[in-house]
Amino acid sequence: MNVIKSFFCPVLLLLSGFGFSQEEKPGEDEVSEDKRISFTIDVVSRYVWRGQCWGGDYLAVQPSLEYAVTPKFTIGSWATTNFKKDYYYPDNENYYKGYQEVDLYLSYQITNFLQLQLWDYYWPSVSRVEGVSNKLFDYGPTSSQTIDAILYFDFSEGYQYPFNATISTFVGGNDYQYNSRDEPKRNYTTYFELGYVFNLFENSPHKLIQNIELAPSAGVVLNNKAAYYNFADYDKPSLVNLALKASKEFDLGSNIIMPISLNYVHNGATKNTDFFGKNFLIAGVSFSY
Repeated sequence: MNVIKSFFCPVLLLLSGFGFSQEEKPGEDEVSEDKRISFTIDVVSRYVWRGQCWGGDYLAVQPSLEYAVTPKFTIGSWATTNFKKDYYYPDNENYYKGYQEVDLYLSYQITNFLQLQLWDYYWPSVSRVEGVSNKLFDYGPTSSQTIDAILYFDFSEGYQYPFNATISTFVGGNDYQYNSRDEPKRNYTTYFELGYVFNLFENSPHKLIQNIELAPSAGVVLNNKAAYYNFADYDKPSLVNLALKASKEFDLGSNIIMPISLNYVHNGATKNTDFFGKNFLIAGVSFSY
């Protein structure tokens, strides 16, 4: 953990410095009474999370619901499914085919660029598996649940440099490494991601290409000894998520927004990527209200 602390301290100081280089200070967030609740449905060509492919090369539907309790405090839920009933691939018992997940989260806006999030990931298997617990609110070594504490920095609105950064550490649930006596010990697996946002064709007269967003990012798992990230290196920092995402948002009227996206992801891990590969192209469309 000392290595992690020595890594994050200068990073936090660097990111905090960006807070003093803004072009203009964004106004205080406001939540109108009729927009406290927002609902989104994402449809993606496959589900890839932090360079990890869950559920194979199958279309996934991902609904989410969010409620703004106050202008700064939000609660929400997110889910994904690829509608496959077979848990394992027939030629390899160790990788998932059918995949489902239901998450709950809390977020609090500490400053106009810093958000604290707490996520509860729950991914029950689509069929019963020996040695795996699908019980809800079971956070033991055989559970299907994890708690993720996240600091999210976002300088994309009103700042000179539209950086964003994610620092994620598992603080509960199925995140254990084992010693020589096969005794579980919490690993506190930590992930760090840095991204940038380019807004293209802002002044274009053609609405079809106006305000296309291009977002490169790079994510690394720092201590994967618990092997929580299946498709990553277990014994060293692993650059699992090199991504380039292009997106465009369309206003359909009646408060309905339809973003479309194309995301290329490269998993740079040197091991454990043979089954699904290292390169993914994910197309997505969303409907938000």
